[in-house]
Amino acid sequence: MTSENKYPDLTGFKALSFDCYGTLIDWETGFLNSVRLLTSQLPASHPLNTEPPTEAMECLHAATNVREREQPTLPYNELLAESITEFATSELGLPGLSDSVAEPFGNAPGTWLPFPDTVAALLKLQGRYKLALLSNVDNTNIGATVDKQLAPARIDAVYTAQDIGSYKPSHWNFSYLFSHARADLGADWEKGELLHVARSLTADHVPAKELGLPSVWISRGGEKAGAGGMGGDYKKLKGKVAFGWRFDTLGDFADEVERQFSAKGKAGA
Repeated sequence: MTSENKYPDLTGFKALSFDCYGTLIDWETGFLNSVRLLTSQLPASHPLNTEPPTEAMECLHAATNVREREQPTLPYNELLAESITEFATSELGLPGLSDSVAEPFGNAPGTWLPFPDTVAALLKLQGRYKLALLSNVDNTNIGATVDKQLAPARIDAVYTAQDIGSYKPSHWNFSYLFSHARADLGADWEKGELLHVARSLTADHVPAKELGLPSVWISRGGEKAGAGGMGGDYKKLKGKVAFGWRFDTLGDFADEVERQFSAKGKAGA
């Protein structure tokens, strides 16, 4: 539990923008499960045939990041399918992947499960703010996530890399968020009415600092030494981020929001 004066004021914002996969959805577990389908086919002596297949996941994630920069208009499901096909042949030495394997991998994010605290936290937060998603994932996958994995929480707006034409951490994605949040949610970031909530340091908190956007780090263990995961290493990136709040989970964040609103006797959205 938090102490009463531990966190700065959270009651002045009108809207929250969230990274989805890694913050709300357990991205790493889903990604590991998908990668395991490949690494399990490798000889036991292969250096990437580990359990869990963390190194293979990191290699594939790095490959997808390269494609995001080189092909910013390619939807994420197609990008994933292309990345895993190339990864299987060039890194794992497998003979190749059929479309029946690659395409389901590309569409897997829509099936990945939320963290246990996610939905209950969103149900609390939707009573205090408008809620939006700013995601690198494509429209098909995130549509399935919103309709199935995050239900019955209310998501007021969804902004994807597919619609924007680039991937975070591009500043263009945040410019798109700013203009649409103002029009769709009535939240003007220049007036301090928008707060960004994310797990990834590299994709979200670094550009948030560069742009002057207030942010909350949902660390999910990432603050511990050697536990950066796909979101980046805090020790290496601490000079490039400036989040005003850190919570272990989204549930902890939602509890602090409720405490502050109740203490001030304020209503929300």
